[in-house]
Amino acid sequence: MYAGSGAVGIEALSRGAAQVEFVERAPAALKILRGNLERLGIRAGFVIHAGTVGATLRKMVAAYKPGCEMKFDLVFLDPPWDAAEEYAATLGLLGGSAAGLLGEGAAVIAEHRRKQLLEDSYGSLVRTRLLEQGDAALSFYTASH
Repeated sequence: MYAGSGAVGIEALSRGAAQVEFVERAPAALKILRGNLERLGIRAGFVIHAGTVGATLRKMVAAYKPGCEMKFDLVFLDPPWDAAEEYAATLGLLGGSAAGLLGEGAAVIAEHRRKQLLEDSYGSLVRTRLLEQGDAALSFYTASH
């Protein structure tokens, strides 16, 4: 989520991810993402959602069918660091109304400024690890249903 150039999702595909769903709204970033996939010859195993993360999650929830085998095992989000409200909004959705999109024990990883404190939990998401390096930090959350 907040895919930018797609580097994280492309890396996941290169390491055997069955499916990657990129979510990005910025036209310039979408152009770079599509160009990177094309240059690397990646033509399958991904979906690009051109829109906001919140709207995309709400569409996925509305389209979700109970018993569906397609659930996310790993979600990586890296909103623009200046958009602090995006963290609470996205993690709140993933731990709340969109929690059904996550598989049992799914990991949700948020990259953020080291100085920006995220909550220890957002609904059903509970932080299990905080990794800090330089100015950046990664908060690891586990979904508990």
